[in-house]
Amino acid sequence: MVAPPAPDSPRSSQSPPPDGVQGDLEMELFGLANALYNLGTTVINDSTKERDKPGGGVKQVGLRVNDVIKHLEQLDMMSDHITTRIPFDVLKHVDEAHNPEFITRERIERVAAENQFAYAKIAALDRYRSELNEALAKSFPGIEAELELPMPGDAYVKKEEAPATNGIALNGSSRA
Repeated sequence: MVAPPAPDSPRSSQSPPPDGVQGDLEMELFGLANALYNLGTTVINDSTKERDKPGGGVKQVGLRVNDVIKHLEQLDMMSDHITTRIPFDVLKHVDEAHNPEFITRERIERVAAENQFAYAKIAALDRYRSELNEALAKSFPGIEAELELPMPGDAYVKKEEAPATNGIALNGSSRA
């Protein structure tokens, strides 16, 4: 039976890596993370447990460093075949030890808020156009057929789906 990994050790992903260069890169990065973890544990073990042993034995730190260098060399060779661009903001946040998932979540939340704001604007303009058409149809019955033409906003916003703003629906009724 295999013991579960320590809470701070690299874990394998629950999903398989993607095919092609992206999958190779992911596996190489996982190998590098694992090699760095092994190097760290070896350094700690060498500095605490094995320093008192007579003869010292073969130190594993050099081998672990060589393993890390091999992974870095492999990543450098792979970089010629990878065209993915990483935004500088993401690299900066990773360098500052921030989790990239938080950056992604913050951006998604910001875009969703902007999208809701734009949607509310479209709904308000559509409602205004509808009310204007009704008023024009009452005042000028002869142009009523011209006013019923669908407008570009009709494809995006239906009156019964209009979002509420500040507790008041766009159709004028208040929401409880």
